[in-house]
Amino acid sequence: MKPYAYGVDIGGTTIKVGLFGADGGLLERWELPTGRVGAQILPNLAQWLLGREIPMEALEGIGVGVPGPVLSDGTVNRCVNLGWGVVPVARNLSDLLGGVPVQVLNDANAAVLGELWQGAGRGRENLVLATLGTGIGGGIVVGGKILSGAHGAGGEIGHIQVNPRELEYCHCGKRGCLEQYASATGILRLAKAQGFNAGGSGTAKEVLDAAKVGDPVAQSVVTEAGSWLGLALSYVACVADPELILLGGGVSKAGEVILAPVRAQYRASVFHGAAETEFALAALGNDAGMYGAVKGILEPE
Repeated sequence: MKPYAYGVDIGGTTIKVGLFGADGGLLERWELPTGRVGAQILPNLAQWLLGREIPMEALEGIGVGVPGPVLSDGTVNRCVNLGWGVVPVARNLSDLLGGVPVQVLNDANAAVLGELWQGAGRGRENLVLATLGTGIGGGIVVGGKILSGAHGAGGEIGHIQVNPRELEYCHCGKRGCLEQYASATGILRLAKAQGFNAGGSGTAKEVLDAAKVGDPVAQSVVTEAGSWLGLALSYVACVADPELILLGGGVSKAGEVILAPVRAQYRASVFHGAAETEFALAALGNDAGMYGAVKGILEPE
């Protein structure tokens, strides 16, 4: 095996890049601006990688996580947040880098794989990760294997319809998606609807922080957001029956203030056979996607 590999997590705002050793240790990490979304993302990334001190010949490969469905050949089937339609990411990036092997995963699948490998899910065989950021992603592991599905859409829990009476549209084109309530943008939407006055720059963190110190409106908002998430996870549990559910992403940093309503609604809604599923916070934070993306390079199945 060659001495190095890169794990890359491409988001709508930043691209996180980790240089890993052959033993899976993270040697160095960087965050790059994604820049203008669209066709220039991969060429810009390739140019940056080619400018590093590590020669391409020393790489075992590059694992990439992207925010959208991924087919088995590394083709991305629409990434709205990146301005991509159907893009053969694995082939295109490999060509730009002179033939270096590239593997591509959905970003939330990469994150749950990272947690399974070196994070809070280590030693588990059946788990679910909900990543709560600008949107909501999900990763599902059953019997130690990622559940990606026939079309790469397995784990897209952010687009479970939890409220069929919703009048506003989600960016996916549906109405009543979980993402409209429990993501950072969803929490802000609920806060606006309930008349919460953050008195700051207007972020989900302000709502969550206010809930922690007892603001009644903020607490109502967070309880509603957590309840929608707990309901959606109860649906997931009826299919996947996880032993552990992890919350990751920026919203999860609020800790018990968001975990408590999620857990309560989950227990109230779930089929009794899955009622004892454990809940915990993800351990790798924003690095989970890099770890999961590179695992398939360093430890191919």
